[in-house]
Amino acid sequence: MATATSTVTNHVVACDPGEVIVTENLWKTYVMGEQEVHALRGVNLRIRRNEYVAIMGPSGSGKSTLMNLIGCLDSPSQGSYCLNGHDVSRLSDDELARIRNKEIGFVFQTFNLLARATALHNVELPLIYNGTNATDRIIRAKAVLESVGLGTRMDHKPNEMSGGQRQRVAIARALVNSPSIILADEPTGNLDSKTGVEIMALFEDLHRQGNTIVLVTHEPDIAEHANRVVTIRDGVIASDHPSPRKAAAAV
Repeated sequence: MATATSTVTNHVVACDPGEVIVTENLWKTYVMGEQEVHALRGVNLRIRRNEYVAIMGPSGSGKSTLMNLIGCLDSPSQGSYCLNGHDVSRLSDDELARIRNKEIGFVFQTFNLLARATALHNVELPLIYNGTNATDRIIRAKAVLESVGLGTRMDHKPNEMSGGQRQRVAIARALVNSPSIILADEPTGNLDSKTGVEIMALFEDLHRQGNTIVLVTHEPDIAEHANRVVTIRDGVIASDHPSPRKAAAAV
């Protein structure tokens, strides 16, 4: 079984107040038997507040590893990561969990909803974890469900909703804590083409409202909805440029 090498941080990363994500010399190395496998090899990435960035790459490129580090689901083997002013590369597992709940709203391909809970209760969950009182939880959960077009579906459970509606519940859950970033992993992967277009339009609306969005995908047409596309290959950033669609629209 692969095991990660111990965490080593070289120095405290310098983080501009306008930057929500800053990585410097970020490495992730796994030990497999007598071999070391470098999933990330010194990644330097800066994402400013209210940017809409797609991270692309084929299977095995390192994009999922980078997503896990950005999402505070894992710690780097070496290098520094600053999230909204916090040097999270130095934090314990418990501290990472608190940062995840406060700073990051996750949207997954498989929705990750509680099957027996209503849409309202699914959206309330992050607020339960951070100790928000019941009255405020309900008010905030209802407000974000209204904002994603599910005001009439709050009492429905996931099996009573379409795939697109379930993803909207997941997006509402991601928004309810007013996080620093929304981290979306293949958010249209389980949706038909028409519903996928609707969900990407919702992300564009959220970006226009001031949200910082990091979208992880292997599909170029999905990545082009972002304003900036970062491509990962062999554990390094191969390219970082404006989205062709957005660049064309600006001409």
